[in-house]
Amino acid sequence: MLRLKELTSGYGSVPIVRDLNLEINEGEITVILGRNGVGKTTLMKTIIGVLPVIKGLIAFREKDVTTLSASSRARFGMGYVPQGRGIFPRLTVEENLMMGHFINIESSRERLYEKVYSMFPRLDERRRQKGGTLSGGEQQMLAIGRAIVGNPDMLILDEPSEGVQPSIVQELVPLLTGLNHDLGLTILVVEQNLDFAMSLANRCYIMDRGTIVAELDKSEMTDSERIRRYLAI
Repeated sequence: MLRLKELTSGYGSVPIVRDLNLEINEGEITVILGRNGVGKTTLMKTIIGVLPVIKGLIAFREKDVTTLSASSRARFGMGYVPQGRGIFPRLTVEENLMMGHFINIESSRERLYEKVYSMFPRLDERRRQKGGTLSGGEQQMLAIGRAIVGNPDMLILDEPSEGVQPSIVQELVPLLTGLNHDLGLTILVVEQNLDFAMSLANRCYIMDRGTIVAELDKSEMTDSERIRRYLAI
């Protein structure tokens, strides 16, 4: 579904992500774990096209998208939930969800408004309410719902547990695994919440200093102490 080869990116001429290689298989849930400041958000912004590639390749659905714009990648099937949620506070819940209509617009797939409302009954109850008046957890639901509306091929989430109360974080695990099973949705999550990542992922990459330093499968992810040692690099 997604392949990064010797990817280098950053801000201006300053590289943050360096010679990074990884592959995300179709239909799996993959988590990239790493401490603050190791380049995780820079990597996400590069994958979705907000930051340019300095060197290397981004292939999505076997197509070279390295030079495509963020809007082109969204139309091609990338759904993105940014760090901090990034909803439109002055728009209603319904209007925010409409922004997701343009994800995967080049396909003939149906838009999943009713699916989103069934997944998040609180959003259904608040269709006419302004996004900025929702709680942090509800805003995270809205941000995820906005990406799901477009019926993407791949859902990319940047630290979805950040700033969300623990009870809502626990709700995200069955929600995301359900989307993975029901829609066959490929999911990539960047996180530093180890427990959340271990509950969710089929496979895990550890990131440090702008590159991947380890890859762990599901069986290896049960060794939390080993992962903590990686994160303490």
